[in-house]
Amino acid sequence: MKSFNRAPNPITLPADSNGSPTVHPLKGAFFSPDLWAPIAVGVLMLLLWEVGVRITNTPSYLLPGPILVLQTLVQEWSVLFPALMITFKITLVAFVAAIVSGLLVAVLFTQSKWIERSFFPYAVILQTTPIAAIAPLIILWVRQVVPGDNSTFVSLVICAWIVAFFPILSNTTLGLNSADHNLVNLFQLYKASRWQTLRYLRLPSAMPYFLAGLRISGGLALIGAVVAEFVAGTGGTQSGIAYQILMSSFNLQIPRMFAALLMTTVLGVLIFVALTLLSDFLLRHWHESAVRREN
Repeated sequence: MKSFNRAPNPITLPADSNGSPTVHPLKGAFFSPDLWAPIAVGVLMLLLWEVGVRITNTPSYLLPGPILVLQTLVQEWSVLFPALMITFKITLVAFVAAIVSGLLVAVLFTQSKWIERSFFPYAVILQTTPIAAIAPLIILWVRQVVPGDNSTFVSLVICAWIVAFFPILSNTTLGLNSADHNLVNLFQLYKASRWQTLRYLRLPSAMPYFLAGLRISGGLALIGAVVAEFVAGTGGTQSGIAYQILMSSFNLQIPRMFAALLMTTVLGVLIFVALTLLSDFLLRHWHESAVRREN
């Protein structure tokens, strides 16, 4: 009889439909260096900041330490958080308006090259005009049309929309024009209508570009809202987070100003993370930028 050297049984892992071992997504994300590397760097920088402030005895009205900023954030939460929500409301309304208008105008540009060549330069001019320079004019004009306290809110939304509009328009237009020409010819060969070509070919092809524009515009809408609030300088119960930053700066309440800046920064990061997760969710099964590979 022949003898065979039998290898020990290997440890088997759960496999997916393709036979590849799978790892629980939450567990993999929790132990990922993409998560812990930036956290470690951030904690190290905060420690260096706190130690540096204490060693040099830097006054709090020049540079407060992270601990003092967090303490001020807790103490002023009842004032700063409602102001942040007002700014977030302005950002959200302007962002939604930018999505709708940018998508519709991009589709219109795709349907006619003459329309795109005639109006796209004006979109570029709108984007390159400093929002801080035209915000006072927008506020003045809107007050002549919209009476009452709503005029300020509408003015701030328009300013934020101007900043957030162009990335969606340009990215979506590029995506709609980037459809495979062979597939476009195939649709024309089978007598597909413009609506069918748009729905089944151009829009799916433009989806990654559109989502990339969303990630850019989300942060820009917040920046536009904050800059417009700085220019408007309105107070009262409807004042946003920028007004709180201004008042803290005027009164030399620098820890309070840093706390408001921290809240604004965190909101911007959350907007970007939410849009990134949305992009990965929509593209994860078919686009190369979001498909997970073994290696």
